[in-house]
Amino acid sequence: MIYWEIFLAFFIPGILGYGGGPASIPLVENEVVSRYGWMDVQQFSEVLALGNSLPGPIATKMAGYIGYEVGGPLGAFVGVFATVAPSLILIIILLSILYKYKDSPKVKRMTLYVRPVIGILLGGMAWRFFSESYVNIGLLQTALLSVISYLLMEKFKLHPAFVIGGALVYGGFLL
Repeated sequence: MIYWEIFLAFFIPGILGYGGGPASIPLVENEVVSRYGWMDVQQFSEVLALGNSLPGPIATKMAGYIGYEVGGPLGAFVGVFATVAPSLILIIILLSILYKYKDSPKVKRMTLYVRPVIGILLGGMAWRFFSESYVNIGLLQTALLSVISYLLMEKFKLHPAFVIGGALVYGGFLL
């Protein structure tokens, strides 16, 4: 029964406060403090402060922590799942609709317009990563990692996950 309550406590705010942003915090507080009484206002404000100090969406961090406090590791899983479930369900529904009409000229045109935007966004992100790494570790290390990564992926067809993992190990142990 406690896991069902954890699920409801985070699923309902997830529906109403779509995206897990700051708008969902009062909804979560209402469920956790007022409805179920798992915490008082002071404890909730401490969880909120902890959640704000960590990177990532606040709703999932709060759901994981509160779920763990109330129901242990399974409670943390249920809380995080309940927080992301509304977005997940909506994405599945929208993608099924998009897949149904994938041969439509309008959908093909939309896809044609979206691809360059995604490319530009990814290029901008790569440029920011490159410029920040250049400042932090220097030009030689950045160039070395870039060239080796390119060769591993393009010439040796190594999966990017292994290249990223290798770069993490290199940066963690050698820099």
